Amino acid sequence: MSTAPSELCLRRAERVLEVSWTDGTRYSLPLEYLRTHSPSAEVQGHGPGQQILVAGKRNVGVTAIEPVGQYGVLLRFDDDHDTGIFSWDTLARLGRDYASNWQTYLAALERAGLGRD
Repeated sequence: MSTAPSELCLRRAERVLEVSWTDGTRYSLPLEYLRTHSPSAEVQGHGPGQQILVAGKRNVGVTAIEPVGQYGVLLRFDDDHDTGIFSWDTLARLGRDYASNWQTYLAALERAGLGRD
């Protein structure tokens, strides 16, 4: 899904970014999920298998959404994380794979003895 979404709606109170496409696909992505799965090198590392487990982001917010060319957005989180461009493909993949990604993340936190708060 390399086309731009038809709508991005930040629901600050619910801590969710809603992403909709013209084909009817729609995802409600928790900000905690977007922060902990950011495409930035700070989270993804610099190569395969180097992902960093980010904990304690349950209440993270987004202060700004900035367009980046025609291919994505930069989310400025209120914990000062502002690197990593969320391309349209990345947002679609994160939406499509949310359930499995989230369960994997929660299991990794538990194994590491870390929490969401």
